[in-house]
Amino acid sequence: MAWWKHVGDEMKFAAEKMAKSNLFETDRMFCDLYGLEPGQSQKSHVHGDADKVYYVLEGEGLFEVGKESRVLGPGIVVHAAAGEPHGVTNTGKSRLALLVVMAPHPRFKRI
Repeated sequence: MAWWKHVGDEMKFAAEKMAKSNLFETDRMFCDLYGLEPGQSQKSHVHGDADKVYYVLEGEGLFEVGKESRVLGPGIVVHAAAGEPHGVTNTGKSRLALLVVMAPHPRFKRI
């Protein structure tokens, strides 16, 4: 696996639902790209043992973290701590592209 990738080569969008592209993955973390067309969303959900960070590459969306929500755009980074409900909806008229990092990786149990 390459230790570097060009985001533009990996970014995907799909008409039917939010698209995910994995950039890097280890037993400790993952780094994905999320592509949301206008109106698409990642419904509010919780990760009990992992923090998630969203970085807005392009577009704008309504981010919900805990009991707060705000429309945010390019250059903004959002943190959802473990156990905190979070989600995002593309409320703009153009595509929303996000870089997402999550640690520890939710599929692997710590010993």
